[in-house]
Amino acid sequence: MKSIAFITLALAASFTGEAQTTQKFSAGKVNEYGLNYTLPNTVIDITLEAEKTVRTPGEFFRYAKKYLGEEPITAPSTSYELTSVVINPRAVTNPDESYLVQFKAGSTPFMILDENNSPLSVNTEKVIALDPVTLPVARAAEPTILESPAAKQAVTAEMLQSPSSAKRAELAAARIYELRENRSEILAGSAENMPADGKAMQLVLDNLAAQEAALTAMFLGTTQTSTEVTTVTVTPGKTNPRKVISRLSMTDGFVGPDDLSGVPVYFDLAVTEQGKLPVNEKGEEKRFPKGGLAYRIPGKANVKVTYDGKERAARDIDVAQYGVVFGLDPSLFTDKKAPSFVTFSPLTGAVVEIGPADAR
Repeated sequence: MKSIAFITLALAASFTGEAQTTQKFSAGKVNEYGLNYTLPNTVIDITLEAEKTVRTPGEFFRYAKKYLGEEPITAPSTSYELTSVVINPRAVTNPDESYLVQFKAGSTPFMILDENNSPLSVNTEKVIALDPVTLPVARAAEPTILESPAAKQAVTAEMLQSPSSAKRAELAAARIYELRENRSEILAGSAENMPADGKAMQLVLDNLAAQEAALTAMFLGTTQTSTEVTTVTVTPGKTNPRKVISRLSMTDGFVGPDDLSGVPVYFDLAVTEQGKLPVNEKGEEKRFPKGGLAYRIPGKANVKVTYDGKERAARDIDVAQYGVVFGLDPSLFTDKKAPSFVTFSPLTGAVVEIGPADAR
């Protein structure tokens, strides 16, 4: 379960770090001292991130071993690797769980509701915030060194005019070694035209290195990486058989769960605890108080995401729909001498804290 903390109404945060929308409702004559609200259900967002790698051979890859003594990329390829999985429980509105709490006539209690019309607190404007979730963001591939200005500088007129690939490769290799020699002379202080100062020297050295990298890429090839992100939402049910929530194709990235071109991403949910009604000293279940303030006693579940035979993420979470609904006596909040306050979990509608209102 996410850690929780008190924050003021104005600074309430949502599960993704955005401002939480809240509303304040007061009991009074206009609503006959009754307030309506809805208890939430729990859904689970599974955010998947994959890194895409594109490898492209260089123009002179056939000559890389001869001139540079290195193994080049010899064929174009695209591959994907699952790099992160984030499990994030989230509250959604549940129209089947609407309630009315009836307060004593003449009293002035108030309730804070969220955007789902779910209760966050009674008799206090301080509400509970769940820790913001950091989700991966898709990242585009950066241009290769061959798309840089340095690549144009590195290509000589003789290279451009030569019709022979073998000759162009020979000239490119010669230019690489010439650039290396120029850099060595500058570092040794023996170059004919030395840079005026340290800053100018660094600019020249950086330019020489970029030109060498561009020419080398013409032999060894280039590698570009980017990331793709997708989010799948799962609603826990009465039964939770293992299910494929997405697939990752080695050539096309994330594809649908029914696309057999991809390796399956599995979702498993096991209920670990069912919510139970409170009991009295005789061990008998307590009755819902008349006109009571309904809240949830949630259940618990363990969630796992598996890919390629390995567990990639797991989390124990509270789940509203595996719980039961009970109620608080509304007189707690209308006592003239010592009215109470209560705060609820925005994820499940469970009671987090209850006590005298003057303490808040």
